[in-house]
Amino acid sequence: MGYVSTAVKSVPAVLLGSLLNILDGVSYGMIIFPAYGIFDELHMAPLGVSMFFLSTLLSQLTYTLGASQFPGANGSMMIEVVPFFHLIAMSIASDLEAPGEILATTLVSYALSSILTGLAFFLLGYLKLGAVIGFFPRHILVGCIGGVGAFLIETGLEVSLSLTSTETSTPLPHLFSSVHNVILWSVPLFLAVFLRVGTWLHGKFRKDGDGEGGQGVFVGYFIAIPMIFYIVVLAARIPLDTLRDEGWIFDVRGGDDGVGWYKFYDYYDFSQVRFKPIWDTLPTQFALLFFNILHPPLNVPALSVSLCEDSIDTNRELVAHGYSNLLAGIFGTVPNYLVYVNTLLFYRVGGTTRISGFMLAIATGILLIAGTTFVGYIPIMVVGALIFVLGIDLVKEAVWDTRGRVSPSEYLTIISIMICMTVFDFVIGVLFGIIVCCFFFVIQTSRLSVIRALHTGSTAPSTVRRPSAQRAYIREVSGTQTCVMRLGGFMFFGNVREVEEGVNKVLGVAEEGTPGIRFLVLDLTHVVGVDMSALEGLVRVRRTLEKRAVCLVICGVRRGVGPVGRALDSFFGHDVGERGHSGEVAAAQVEVFDTFGDAMEWTENAYLRVWFRSQKVARGVPFLLPGRQDGDITAYHSDIVGSPRRSQLYEAGTRTIANDKRARSSEHSLREPLPTLQRTFSSYTSEDLSPLLPYLQRVCYPAGHTLWRQNDAADGLYIIEKGVLRALYVFKSWGSGSGLEAEDDDDGVPHIEESMVSGTLAGELTALSNMPRNTTMMVERDVVLWKLTRDALGRMQADEPAFARMFVEAVLKAAKIDYDILMAALATRQ
Repeated sequence: MGYVSTAVKSVPAVLLGSLLNILDGVSYGMIIFPAYGIFDELHMAPLGVSMFFLSTLLSQLTYTLGASQFPGANGSMMIEVVPFFHLIAMSIASDLEAPGEILATTLVSYALSSILTGLAFFLLGYLKLGAVIGFFPRHILVGCIGGVGAFLIETGLEVSLSLTSTETSTPLPHLFSSVHNVILWSVPLFLAVFLRVGTWLHGKFRKDGDGEGGQGVFVGYFIAIPMIFYIVVLAARIPLDTLRDEGWIFDVRGGDDGVGWYKFYDYYDFSQVRFKPIWDTLPTQFALLFFNILHPPLNVPALSVSLCEDSIDTNRELVAHGYSNLLAGIFGTVPNYLVYVNTLLFYRVGGTTRISGFMLAIATGILLIAGTTFVGYIPIMVVGALIFVLGIDLVKEAVWDTRGRVSPSEYLTIISIMICMTVFDFVIGVLFGIIVCCFFFVIQTSRLSVIRALHTGSTAPSTVRRPSAQRAYIREVSGTQTCVMRLGGFMFFGNVREVEEGVNKVLGVAEEGTPGIRFLVLDLTHVVGVDMSALEGLVRVRRTLEKRAVCLVICGVRRGVGPVGRALDSFFGHDVGERGHSGEVAAAQVEVFDTFGDAMEWTENAYLRVWFRSQKVARGVPFLLPGRQDGDITAYHSDIVGSPRRSQLYEAGTRTIANDKRARSSEHSLREPLPTLQRTFSSYTSEDLSPLLPYLQRVCYPAGHTLWRQNDAADGLYIIEKGVLRALYVFKSWGSGSGLEAEDDDDGVPHIEESMVSGTLAGELTALSNMPRNTTMMVERDVVLWKLTRDALGRMQADEPAFARMFVEAVLKAAKIDYDILMAALATRQ
């Protein structure tokens, strides 16, 4: 009883679905074959209706028997590709002469389009690529839809006037050739316009205002038209032959009127199939295939939203489309798909089960078996009005509905595709749309700035902890002689010119008598790829910098790793990161670093080396530096004495490092750790630090030793006398362990590195607060440290409370400055 009850409740939905199939079959099945030559002579239009119902039946059975996740899915022939069928048929007819060869080859081509469509859908679904199709530019599809709409309006005029393609390439000359012709096409056009205005008003004045009730009006409207037509005919007693002669009903006399639906199989004579014309139609076949595969990935998600079906798998629906189209190809008919509008209406009137879908399949089978006898009694105005309605809807969707919703370039693309499809053909229109889309994409992308930010060396410093005098020197020098240019996105021929212009602008900023830049740092961390034109642009940048003796520093990329690293490695060759010969200018090189921090660390070390070398220091820099150790910039020595760059280095060093050296001239008579304490705390306190000596202990560690790990208990703070420490801050992202975290290193864990040189503190905040270590501290170069344990700090606070307070305050001041600089450095790296 449950099945019977469900079947009874499904009757209204089945009737509605059958009526929609009849309307679509009559209007679009009739135009599967063009009104051209042999196709018109043999009256192939009724056989097109049979092929329509056969394809619809096969798709309905496929979806209903479990292939689709929508129990009430409605399948139908894919009506939007009729223009491509005309191109295929006319191409074959122009290559062949024998009627049997033309019909057999055309039918095989139609079946081939179904097989290709089925294979494409099946592979897309099987390979889980359904979502990828959704990334295709929507406005190209809209332009193609508008082109189909224009084609249907033209076809509606041809059908209404009973024209054939042999008479004219366009119906325009016949529109006003006689009053009779004007009446023939104006009546169906008026019916179509009147319907659309009426349904719009019906939806406008409904309480919910959504206009869905207009679909019920649509069905009733096209049932009423033939009824009124025949009432008028019977009242006027007009013979049917007269109506056929005058072009009011279809004339199928002499065309085997009333034959069975299987009549088109008589033309499947494989001995007469010619494969050369089929091969010639392959471009059109692929254009048809391209147009076919764009619909379901867009329709299925939209239908699932409309029906509140949240668990629909688009890939499974694509596989279902693959099965239904492969069946259509095997049975020799045209492609099909799941129809969004029909399915939605079917659900709204109770067709929500597979029983209702199976009943619709039975009803479609009955329509198929009934044959095409009824075609000879269909008023042409009904078919013409139906074609006009769909054509107007599609043109409206492309031209009117997109106003204000798309950019001017996208709207221009839509209109140009429609014009190209109308003036030339659909294949050229699709290709033209893709080319125009690519052209505008290049223009729009090139307008997006590839330069994310510009910094000086003082606003984007390294994360190295340095004594205050060195820090002041580097801040002053790098603020004018180091330029950081952060790039992002994909670098290609459309935007590399912006980089070149930016570099020229930076080089032109320095006026006569002011220091120019010594380092140009290009940060490629956020660059995802470069093309050959972009690489050539970088070579031009390099040559420009060579003329100015400016060193190009590239960071955020590993040589030979990833698309950017491989491109740079192959393009710049072995000169990258290598020292020049004795007679060469070192600034002609390109220095490459894995990270931005390494690059800035290297440039800052270079400034220090140049200063100390200019002071005739025997050992060069009288302390160890972190990072790469080849930071000598011999190009400074090629500068003319008194040049702005050399003068600024000397003056900045005199005001900072030299003053600090003179202030500490008495250090040579002192024993460690007092000289180290003075270098570390002289900027924060003027008090005598001798009371601290009894609480310190000297420790030494070799390179590679780990002082502590993150989250270890704090055992004290360290003052660096010699060597370099490197702190590693490791942060767990919110997606850690889920595969969603950002990959900042080889382990996929975000981290920050900070180097600490002689005359700085390490571990001070965690030691004072008695909290777990927030870093992992390793020895980069052999170190000599002075350690103040927590126990010693406690004793000092008990023995020397005033001195202890002063010392803690000085430590906090140093920590505050260090962390301010660290945060500033990190803030510029986003």
